[in-house]
Amino acid sequence: MTLRSALDDYKRTRDETALFPGERRTLAGHFSGTDDRLVHVGRDGSLRDFSYPLSGLYGIDRSRFGVSRDDETVWFDDCDPVAQSYADDTALVETAYDLEGVELERSDLTTGSRHVTHVVAPEGSVDALEVFVAFAPGGRDDRIGQLVFEDDGVVEVYHRDEHDFLASASGFETVVGQLPERLPDVLGAEPVDFPASDETGQYEDGRLGGYVYARVPLENGTATVVTDLRERPDRDAVVEDLVDATERFDDRETVRSIADDQFVPGDGESVVDDLRVLGLLSADVGSRIAGPDFDPHYEYSGGYGYTWFRDDAEISRFLLESDAELDLALESWHDRSAAFYERTQREDGSWPHRVWPDDGSLAPGWANDRIRGEGVDYQADQTGSVLSYLAAYAAADESRVESVEPVVECGLASLDDTLGADGLPIACQNAWENMAGRFTHTAATFLHAYAEIAAAPFSSEIREHAAAQARIVYDSLDQLWVDDRGVYALRAHEGELDDRLDSSTLALVDAHRAYAEVASLDDRRRERLHGHLETTLDGLSRETDAVRGLIRFEGDDWRVGEQGREKVWTVSTAWGANAAAVFGTLTGDEAFYDRSRALLDELLPDGSLCLESGYLPEQVFDDGTPDSATPLGWPHALRLATVAHLEAVGELDLERLEAGIEA
Repeated sequence: MTLRSALDDYKRTRDETALFPGERRTLAGHFSGTDDRLVHVGRDGSLRDFSYPLSGLYGIDRSRFGVSRDDETVWFDDCDPVAQSYADDTALVETAYDLEGVELERSDLTTGSRHVTHVVAPEGSVDALEVFVAFAPGGRDDRIGQLVFEDDGVVEVYHRDEHDFLASASGFETVVGQLPERLPDVLGAEPVDFPASDETGQYEDGRLGGYVYARVPLENGTATVVTDLRERPDRDAVVEDLVDATERFDDRETVRSIADDQFVPGDGESVVDDLRVLGLLSADVGSRIAGPDFDPHYEYSGGYGYTWFRDDAEISRFLLESDAELDLALESWHDRSAAFYERTQREDGSWPHRVWPDDGSLAPGWANDRIRGEGVDYQADQTGSVLSYLAAYAAADESRVESVEPVVECGLASLDDTLGADGLPIACQNAWENMAGRFTHTAATFLHAYAEIAAAPFSSEIREHAAAQARIVYDSLDQLWVDDRGVYALRAHEGELDDRLDSSTLALVDAHRAYAEVASLDDRRRERLHGHLETTLDGLSRETDAVRGLIRFEGDDWRVGEQGREKVWTVSTAWGANAAAVFGTLTGDEAFYDRSRALLDELLPDGSLCLESGYLPEQVFDDGTPDSATPLGWPHALRLATVAHLEAVGELDLERLEAGIEA
């Protein structure tokens, strides 16, 4: 997202009450792209690249699509689409528009570095497809050049390393560069609409910028445009390749057959939705972005287009568990994740705050004290989460032990180094990255990691050490118990217990499930877990006329806007559903299965927290308006794992669930 497009959005949305001006939202529409390119297809017909973290290439910054007929242009953003959805279990996005009685069908598919837009209209009803695309090669909207290969129907927009291409199967009736907003436009109070015209002004204006306007003729009622992102390409070879590609893609059945090769495994609508989302957010090397980066200028957040080892490893573990229950054939996903964690481990055994997913290099962050020295700005739970996954990964197939054990052994040293003398993790940052202290959630991740390692087929020395450490953390959790509320504290800080309810403490349930595999849970601990879970689920529950779920923690004031109180978070709600399901199995208390299903209902298609696309946004306002990163990978993995767990213990029927009937 360039500064020009951020300011454009600011001008258009600054008076909205449930939007944060200057962002590029993905709350409506669908994504396509199961390789390293990720393209958002808006319901308004626009395309936007969210590819940079996954591929290092920026691509489309803004765009606008429409059709011309009878010398008039009808833009899709002025029309309400009849429908938009995925084609079956693929990542092909299909959109239908009703243009005053004329139905137009559009197919969008991202395959490799290419995005294909194929349009079909009744023959003779539409004259041409109107296309405006603002490319930002290298993330820039200045110092850009254009080359137009009119005979080939190809436009190239380039900076230095990145070259972006627009191609048409039927050529161009018109293709011109557009003069981007000048300083008076940027500083003006009103936004500028594009395309401005098909005249560029001075002769050089049309060739010095990334804005392209094209009119693409329909032939036999169809038109196809392709965009492609390349790094330092052989220009002649790419142009020739695009000419061949546009001809090949100029057929709906061909596009559909290519989409079928991206088929998502799994039964049940939510299972397919979750696997599709996690595939969309993944790089080829096995890492994932937390979510599409809707705030790259850090105006309201620290950005989302990075790999956090907490989110990523939790997703990996939930995928591993779900695969075992639902037979999803995700072995290659698991292998790539393990290899990525091995490649990104630091010498001291820890994992850094966040990295670029395409190459694992250190990304901008604020919790890197383990790199620059000692301090509380370190998120120790991330290392614990990675180790939990690696241990479970090795336990699932003993042939993996040889490669995984050295990584786990080094990671154990890091956990030990950040475990205080009292048996609790040292002061550090929390899972929500907004405070420091000694957190129950961090302790839960340590308990989980030690227990998983103790249960895995590693050397006896590693297992015995991990089991002993797990016992220490298990016993030390009593220091975080708050008698007055009957819960485990959010944190210990400056000699006091912060007794606010926090959804991240729900991690205690899964941690104790792992611990129960290597040692017994005493009756007092079972009672405390029971009370903590009930109180936390009750206390964080929020229900309005439009939404039902769990808030993140008591007193959470982030992105609340004019609402003035905590918002519902999908990851918290999914965490609650998962913890209740696991606790029901751990203790045999079937009442918790009911609580799990009740929360899960809100996350499933037609639930108050699930969008029409099947996506789970990070947060939802009380009036049902979604907000923030959409889709967010972590709650999708939690939803998948909860469905898999309930299905495995006979508490959910996927076939009936898909039919919209609660088991």
